[in-house]
Amino acid sequence: MKARLQLSPSAWIGAAMIGLYVLVGLVGPLVAPFDPTHQDLAARFQHPSATHWLGTDKSGIDTLSELLWGAREALVISFIVVAITSVTGVMLGTLAGWFGGAVDEIIMRVVDILMAFPGILLNIAVVATVAHPGLGVIIFALCINGWVSYARVARSQVLALREREYISAAIALGASNRRVMFVHLIPNLLGPAFVQMSFGLGSVIAIEAALSFLGLGPQLDYTWGAMLAQGVSYSWKVGFAHYVFYPGAAIAWVLLAANLTGDGLRDRFDPRNRGR
Repeated sequence: MKARLQLSPSAWIGAAMIGLYVLVGLVGPLVAPFDPTHQDLAARFQHPSATHWLGTDKSGIDTLSELLWGAREALVISFIVVAITSVTGVMLGTLAGWFGGAVDEIIMRVVDILMAFPGILLNIAVVATVAHPGLGVIIFALCINGWVSYARVARSQVLALREREYISAAIALGASNRRVMFVHLIPNLLGPAFVQMSFGLGSVIAIEAALSFLGLGPQLDYTWGAMLAQGVSYSWKVGFAHYVFYPGAAIAWVLLAANLTGDGLRDRFDPRNRGR
């Protein structure tokens, strides 16, 4: 068991960074000094001060409070999307790899169709059909094509695992398809699935921020993408250029954490990548 827990230092750093992101998302709104929707037009575009540690935005809203509440929004979206897409993709990929034939053909052709479209453009097309996209619409849009990578990984692993001796032994002993998949196949897919989930976490954050930056995300001013868009729009104002740094640094933090963790897990579960 100890060998399975051995990860590279960079992987532990990435895991710690993700842990901090989760912690800020959970407790950030509880410690935020101001309401992220309270406008104070007399305090617009203020510099960092003892009252507003990171300054204020175009509406006089405290930037630190926006950043903390934005972490909660990003955390909810990313974890819900990763949970839905990973479970859906692993199940469909397992079915395709195990049963083959028509089942495999149908599932993988759907995967091919979804992969033929650039992911972000498909997400934009889905969200743009709704006048005022909310949290549910964003999650739905990100889940539409988010499961395909998990399905491809799961299918490839099942195609290799189904030839193993213990699978043949389980079938010879009368194990049902359901038992083989849930007892013998899916547990052996968890390693590659966790790797994909780590990378998927960063992808979800990046895509959600891009949608919010374009005005297609949740209709909230304190999402990281919306904050980034506001900073770019008002970067011409003297003394306000720093505003872009805060959401940009937050997004970069999560992306770096996800990539470090994913690389470390991939090296751990794939012996061919160790030492690179």
